Amino acid sequence: MTDISDKHKHLDFIQIIITRMAVNSFLLKGWTITLIAGIFALSAKDANHKYIWLALFPIFIFWVLDGYYLLEERLFRSLYNHVRKLEGKEIDFSMNTKPYRNEIGNNLCATFCANTISFFYLSLIIVLIIIYFFI
Repeated sequence: MTDISDKHKHLDFIQIIITRMAVNSFLLKGWTITLIAGIFALSAKDANHKYIWLALFPIFIFWVLDGYYLLEERLFRSLYNHVRKLEGKEIDFSMNTKPYRNEIGNNLCATFCANTISFFYLSLIIVLIIIYFFI
């Protein structure tokens, strides 16, 4: 195998993981909406509006999980950027992302507050509050 094909193969491995993390994040958002809708339906069926506050639990759990997947995606993007700059003979097929945890934005708090997920989950909480006070 040539040096350049080793580099391409390693980049492919990393890209597959990045794609998987993005798909997981997308699926979490879908599950969040499904569970919230189910809790709203349960709340309307039993005419007990206190069930609506149960929706906060899955919102926060999925928010943290989504932040974790975004963190992993960012770490693998940092690894991808590192590997793309390597010469073909330096490729070792390492998937270790620990060296990139100290980069700016590569921590759970930063990903938890990232625009891509905070707007989604905060809007769910706002909708939850509006529905509670208007029903």
